[in-house]
Amino acid sequence: MGMRPFAAIALNAFMELIRQPVFLLLVTASAFFEVFLACVPYFGFGDDPKMVKDSVLAVMLLAGLLGSVLSASASLAREIRFGTALAVLAKPVGRAQFLLAKYAGLLAALTLMTYINLLAALLASRMAFDAYGSTDKLGLGLWSLFMVLAYAFGGLSNFFFRRPFVSDAVFSLVFTTTAAFVLINFINKEGQAQPFAAGVDWRLAPAGALLLLAIWMLAALALACSTRLEMISTLAVCSGLFLFGLMSPHLFGRWAAEGSWLGEFFYALLPNWQLFWVADALETEKAVPGLWSYVGKAFAYCLCYVAASLAVALMLFEDRELN
Repeated sequence: MGMRPFAAIALNAFMELIRQPVFLLLVTASAFFEVFLACVPYFGFGDDPKMVKDSVLAVMLLAGLLGSVLSASASLAREIRFGTALAVLAKPVGRAQFLLAKYAGLLAALTLMTYINLLAALLASRMAFDAYGSTDKLGLGLWSLFMVLAYAFGGLSNFFFRRPFVSDAVFSLVFTTTAAFVLINFINKEGQAQPFAAGVDWRLAPAGALLLLAIWMLAALALACSTRLEMISTLAVCSGLFLFGLMSPHLFGRWAAEGSWLGEFFYALLPNWQLFWVADALETEKAVPGLWSYVGKAFAYCLCYVAASLAVALMLFEDRELN
């Protein structure tokens, strides 16, 4: 497999995805909403910070599901429909190379989105408060300001240099949200200096890494569906796999434990999303030992499932009529 065509297709897929207005809106809305969730009083009898952490992780996963489906459909299904895929495959590029490069570009775009959402989740863990605390209005204002600055940079580059607004705004969001995260974590609610990241729950970092692995699996499933289906159908299938995967331990886990080959088949076939959800382990304020080593084990499971999904995608794509 030649690396230059592969890299060119992957880079083109990545740039096409981040130029989609819906991608920019999804990244912006999810990142802002995560921080906003930390500014709402929940009256949770002392469990308010835990509710915030659960909520921001759920928003990250939901944004990944929507982003996977929208991006896979835009990257593959639309190109098949408009004949762009046929034009690329008319050159000395194999279908396997084309599909894997598309997946690489899809992974890069989704990883970028998850990075911004993870920064928002870490910031939300610091800003969360219980009944005796108060809203961090300064942090929310600075986060909002820096996100607006990203749009301003995108607009200025479009006006003066005729560059694409959406992609420049997405790249600007990476830098402005990182700068906002660093700045806000050096000051407290009253605007006074404090030790960096005081109050941030860094256990959300491995929890976010696990969600990223789940999003990579969703992307592989969405890409396999996009070889044959349009966006709405792909969303329906991926949502069904997501819901049944969440219930898989209850539906087929006990059945498989009893030695039923049919239960083992369905338990292995459906993705077990529960492996990537560790929010319950963050209930206490104590460190969770072995969390990063667990991420490594989950990564091995993710690789196996992604490889199987891409193999199915290639089989579906090999005999797909592109005319």
